Amino acid sequence: MTDQLSANPPAPLTQLDIDQRVFDLYDEYCHGHMDRRSFFAQCAAIAGGLAMAQALIPNYALAQTISFTDSRIKATYVTYDSPGKMRGYLVQPTGQGPFGTVLVIHENRGLNPYIEDVARRAAAEGFLALAPDGLFPLGGYPGNDDDGRDMQSKLEQPKLRTDMLNSAKWLKAHALSNGKLGVTGFCWGGGTTNWLAATMGPDMQAGAPFYGAAAAADTVANIRAPLVLHFAENDAGINGQWPAYEAALKAAGKTYEGHTYPGTQHGFHNNSTPRYQEAPAKLAWDRTVARFNRTLK
Repeated sequence: MTDQLSANPPAPLTQLDIDQRVFDLYDEYCHGHMDRRSFFAQCAAIAGGLAMAQALIPNYALAQTISFTDSRIKATYVTYDSPGKMRGYLVQPTGQGPFGTVLVIHENRGLNPYIEDVARRAAAEGFLALAPDGLFPLGGYPGNDDDGRDMQSKLEQPKLRTDMLNSAKWLKAHALSNGKLGVTGFCWGGGTTNWLAATMGPDMQAGAPFYGAAAAADTVANIRAPLVLHFAENDAGINGQWPAYEAALKAAGKTYEGHTYPGTQHGFHNNSTPRYQEAPAKLAWDRTVARFNRTLK
């Protein structure tokens, strides 16, 4: 006879089921401020916290929204110079081009399946997309986020950012590119999107950082790309930087729009964990695509 629990497995936890204290601990864990053991130990002290913590670990089977075999796209891995070798996931739309280009920058753990899917989403919208793997100099994304986070923390930040800059330049110069570059990124990648906007100046045509650290105040004047910036409501570390960043953008006369999405956590666009919120994630992505359509095509 079938066991009652097996026949009716419990529904997966959603954001509404998870204590904010667990989300806060997960944010600390994600950003490398505690290890996995400490994260689970501290969550276990909260009623039901261990189950909540386990639910927050990414399930990348959920991340795929665009199939590898989707007829609208063609995906491959490419290598290029930076000045050592770099590797990225290049996804092109069907057709002859040229296409507007979109660089998709990962979080602080390398090129995981969620970021690859975002690159496919961009290509399905008609853009030539490249998602570089910042961990390639250490062997590439290792297949799990814990090891990826440790690997990325060992990289020299200036070298890692240079690899992203060279990835942007390589993509913009691609034979299928129309010469217009947009950049989007998530968490660490969102901060790098802001950094690239300030570093590349007129060579970057649009930016859409998701919950990323602000560009340095003394570099904001260099930004030429219109920006659409996305923030989670519950994300004190990133949101605390926004008032000064917005003031600098305003003072320098930059084109930008900042959006904060009610009821969301840091990482709300990532559909592989319960932090994901479908409606805000879709709205933020639609706003990103609209900006890229206006600027890159």
